[in-house]
Amino acid sequence: MLAAPTSAIALTREKLLAIAATLPADLRVLSKLAEILKDPNSELDDIAALLRRDVALATQIVRISNSAAYGGGRSVSSIEDAVNRVGFGEVLRLVGTASAGRLSESALVCYDLGAKLLRDNMLYAAFAAEALARPAGIDPRVAYNAGLVRAVGMMILDRAGRKDAATTPLYSPARWPDFEVWEANVFGVTNTEVTALVLEEWGFPGEVTASVRAHHLTQPADLEQPLAALLNVANGLAQHVCRTFRGEESWWEINADKLRAARLTEDDFGPAVVAAEEAFDAANAALGG
Repeated sequence: MLAAPTSAIALTREKLLAIAATLPADLRVLSKLAEILKDPNSELDDIAALLRRDVALATQIVRISNSAAYGGGRSVSSIEDAVNRVGFGEVLRLVGTASAGRLSESALVCYDLGAKLLRDNMLYAAFAAEALARPAGIDPRVAYNAGLVRAVGMMILDRAGRKDAATTPLYSPARWPDFEVWEANVFGVTNTEVTALVLEEWGFPGEVTASVRAHHLTQPADLEQPLAALLNVANGLAQHVCRTFRGEESWWEINADKLRAARLTEDDFGPAVVAAEEAFDAANAALGG
């Protein structure tokens, strides 16, 4: 249930979904791609057919697939060639990198977050979650998607705030201790609740939706969700390399309870950090730095 905001902004479920519909269609594509990849009978042609539906996304994917990070060499010009170049093993990363580039094209003005930092967090959180998922016994593709899309609610609330710029107090750490307090006061809903609403509407797996809603781990029951705890730890790793946001700093401390809940040990960090950094550097280079 949405709380009563202290500002003049009134956000209903319908308004939030309407704003979400103004974002690039990449989220819906990612959800459908995840379904295809889970089906053992799927073929690369099925993936290419899905990606062709969004011309702008397909163009971005082809461009990125021609980068050194994804093979380089002979230039490809079609989505079929791009998908065949990377294969099933890398196609989610390819599409996720393209989506991160498109979803983070604009700064989040109300949050005082630059576009580059937003993109860096989306990518690093996704790669860190994917790397940590392996020793945790969690599906790496599911963890990757959860890490990539966790900030979507912030994008939606930022758009809502900019529509009512005259009445929207911008986030300030001097006035509010974290994003959730500010969001609840200004919008009557938090970004994690908005993200979960949109992911559910667009057909993401329930595990992803629930983990994103709970990944700040503000309630004891949240620790009962391994993927939520893992997503929190992944952002803890992102914080160590300065790829998280002011307004979230108090949520990412890595402790024994979180590790236990995520089925991780400190020994898992080293390999995960190496894998995340390598994947992040490659994706960042493919997007142009």
